[in-house]
Formats: sequence, structure tokens, C-alpha cells
Amino acid sequence: MKKPVLTFDIIKEEIGYSAISSSKGRYIATQGDDFEDLKKNIVEAANLASEDFGFEYSIDELILRPDLQSFFEFYKVLNVNALSKRINMNQSLLAQYISGTKKPSSTQTRRILEGVQQVGRELSAIQFLL
Repeated sequence: MKKPVLTFDIIKEEIGYSAISSSKGRYIATQGDDFEDLKKNIVEAANLASEDFGFEYSIDELILRPDLQSFFEFYKVLNVNALSKRINMNQSLLAQYISGTKKPSSTQTRRILEGVQQVGRELSAIQFLL
């Protein structure tokens, strides 16, 4: 049996974060006070749920799918003002999506994701002069 790909949906809670996944009829859920704690707990929960199958996971083998609020909390290094300009979105509206005050449509979420992924591609192509 091939090791299944596990995708965890991560949600910002009032206090901390929760993560849920479902694979092969098994529901996996965990929580953490911060992102590092959550990642450790996700690996532990995935491995506990998969031990009957003889699978063991590392964090790099798991797909983490955060909500907007969690993503921007994890990656505070991203400048929201610069991103809003890059994707041509009102900064106030983007801030409301990030804070959870407003819920973006799937089109708006895709627009934000494409902007973030573009920045990621550009950063991964950077080479410094040595």
C-alpha cells in the first residue's frame, strides 16, 4: 500500500490553531498554541493515525493548507501593503480578509494566493552576488 498524501486544513482559532485531515476513512485533528507547536502536533497526530499501516511522516511530507488569517500570522515577514499593491487590491479590504473581519470569495482568495505564489517564485529565483 502506497503512503497516502495527507492534507491538513489549518484554522486560526480564538486561542491558537486547529488542524484537521481525513484520509482512508480516518479523521485526524489536533491543535497548537502557535505554529511551531501545531506543526509538531500535526506530525504526531499523522503518525499516530498511520501507525496501523506502518507509515511514518515528517512535516515535509504533509500538505498544510492554512486559512488566510493563519497564513499571514505564520508569515509576518510578508508586507501586506506591498502585496495589496501588487495584486491591485484595496489594502483595507485585504487587511479585513486577513483579520477575519470579512470573508473573501473564492475569486478573491485565488487572487491573493496567486500574488503570494508569484512572490515565492521570484524569491526562489534570487541569487545574491558573492
